Amino acid sequence: MRMYRGWIRRKWGLAAAMLAGIGVGCAHSRTDVNYLGEPNVSYYKGHATQIDYPAVDAPLASEVVTTRPPLTVRDKANLPIREIALGEAVQTALSNSQIIRTAGTFLSTGNALYTNPDRVSSIYDPAIQESGVLFGGRGVEAALSAFDAQLQSSMIWGRDEQAQNNSALGGGIGGGSALIQETGVFSSSLSKTFAHGGSVSLNQNTTYRGTNSPSLFPSAYSGNMQLQYQLPLLAGAGTEFTRIAGPIGQSFGGISGVSQGVLIARINNDITLADFEASVRNLVWDVENAYWDLYLAYQVFDVATQARDSTDSLRKYIDLRVTGGAREFTRADLHQAEDQFFAAETSVNNAQSRIYDAEIRLRRLLGLSVNDGEILRPQDSPVSAELVADWYSSLTEALTHRVELRRQKWNLKSLELQLRAAESLTRPRMDFIGGYQVNGFGDDLLNYNQPKLDNFYETIADGDYTGWNLGLQMSWSIGLRSAKAQVHNYELRFAKAQKVLSEQEEEISHELAISFQELAKTYRATEISYNRMNAVEQEIYYRRLRNLEVDPADLLLRAIIRKGEAQTAYHQNLVEYNKAITTFQMRKGALLRHNGIALAEGGWDPWAYEDANFNSNARLHSKPKNRMIQEPEAFSGPAPFGGVYFSNQEGQLETPDQIDEKMSEPTPVNDKSDPDEQPAKPLPENEKVPASKVPTPEPLKKPKYSPPPAPPAEEAKTSALEVFKKPFVLKTEE
Repeated sequence: MRMYRGWIRRKWGLAAAMLAGIGVGCAHSRTDVNYLGEPNVSYYKGHATQIDYPAVDAPLASEVVTTRPPLTVRDKANLPIREIALGEAVQTALSNSQIIRTAGTFLSTGNALYTNPDRVSSIYDPAIQESGVLFGGRGVEAALSAFDAQLQSSMIWGRDEQAQNNSALGGGIGGGSALIQETGVFSSSLSKTFAHGGSVSLNQNTTYRGTNSPSLFPSAYSGNMQLQYQLPLLAGAGTEFTRIAGPIGQSFGGISGVSQGVLIARINNDITLADFEASVRNLVWDVENAYWDLYLAYQVFDVATQARDSTDSLRKYIDLRVTGGAREFTRADLHQAEDQFFAAETSVNNAQSRIYDAEIRLRRLLGLSVNDGEILRPQDSPVSAELVADWYSSLTEALTHRVELRRQKWNLKSLELQLRAAESLTRPRMDFIGGYQVNGFGDDLLNYNQPKLDNFYETIADGDYTGWNLGLQMSWSIGLRSAKAQVHNYELRFAKAQKVLSEQEEEISHELAISFQELAKTYRATEISYNRMNAVEQEIYYRRLRNLEVDPADLLLRAIIRKGEAQTAYHQNLVEYNKAITTFQMRKGALLRHNGIALAEGGWDPWAYEDANFNSNARLHSKPKNRMIQEPEAFSGPAPFGGVYFSNQEGQLETPDQIDEKMSEPTPVNDKSDPDEQPAKPLPENEKVPASKVPTPEPLKKPKYSPPPAPPAEEAKTSALEVFKKPFVLKTEE
């Protein structure tokens, strides 16, 4: 029974809750308007839930709209060849790189061009920094604007009527009457902040008052003209603080900090220029590497084509002999030759595709369209002479001209200056304040030939009523914990920047050391692969002189394959050697200078030249004052030539002229009597030698570059340079 009663109570409670909910719903529902049919919610489904796109009408780039489809191995059209020199490629890339491209981010999902386009380097970055106005990114113009004269003016009129309770408190107006007052307030101010932190202001304040209360004049003008001067004496005092942090009167505590001055803005511009120079250098580095990659792709294609043709000739010869009933070959030899032929055909197909891929990558860096009806082919040949660089002069040049070090030194100088300004704020704020004013009063604002006190400005001009103020104003946050914390913060940041600079210099020395090792390794590999290529060419020649019945065809077939591998390895090592030279120039900070590229700031605004001439004349005609610093401390200087000097092997310090003369030598020669340490001669081109004068191969104890013997007429081999310069046609199979 108790359980039944509990169930009844729960049912009635649920019913009451449902009725309350219905009642609330009815209270908020609209019953005054009814509609027929079902509601159509397609508008909300089609518009409220869809993704919007910006209404930006930006024209598409012509290189994108007019480009043709990319080249593939399926294309059978032979496009005209456009030979391009390395210098032309670099110039084209620089001309078409308003937005700096990088090779490493291509085909990457984290490409900054998509994920963080605001951080991508461009030619606009220096101008953006120069015109910045926000805290932390102010340009020089924004920093100089703190010293612009400021004009403020206002004019406000008013009228007030109030009923009076009695004549004693109503200014002579009888009880029950209205006290009427008309007012006007006119104020104007012209202020100017100076480089030493002081400020001066000229103020005019005029007040008009008209009333029906008994007085000397029913309406009168009163006010003053005031000259005020304020100069910081302790915290924020001096020209140095103002140049670094900006005027202390315009700072906002922990918001603006001590980095809003002209010097910091100028350093920020130099840091931006250093970043831009590093981006240009990296672009040139990428262009040169892509150029040599395309050169290698052509050479590999040529080698693969020769290997395919040779295996095809041998395959056809074996097929002819087997079909004719010759016993020196079997069906197994024929199928083996066919296997090698199809493998070589695959290599040709892959090499052709690599040409297209390398050309697309180079076109991207050059800012060219995907396909403009021509196919690019490198015109310059790689360097084959050994580069023997001097370690000490190269390290000196790297520690002097690497743009990363210059950028960090600018950052270090900025922190040093900000630390000085922060130390100035660890003192109380005490300002000298002085002012002088002339008071005026009159029935009229402007009027002539009237009695005294009837003209406001006449009273001002007479100067009979004056006032002045003079004194000190101090504000002191007891303990100065915020200012001292700021100093401690800058000390830590400055110490870290010094340590980072030291680590960067050590890092550069290790990078340069790796570049030295790469130069030696790649050149040595090029020597060995060149001798290997000569050896396999001689092997093929001698095997062709023998009768195939005595010497199995399998050995000749394998030699042909190894010949292609040796030639490919030679070209790969030669290209890697040229890349190592480019990397070496980059690591020592000479890549742009090596390519004849110089960066310079653009011209000034025409009015800036006029201002500079005016300021120059003012300085030239000024007279120095004793016991005063005439010039501020320099925070920048010209580009150093050496900067860091090392003793040579004889323990003597080298002068800049000696270093310049040493660096200007293309291939320094070590003065050693040991011939093994002399720089090797340039790798010779493959020359044709008559078959009757074939030299005997020498043991490869030391790389010796002897001209390779000429193969038979059907296997006549042209030099790499001749293959490179002849009209190139990409072969495709029907």
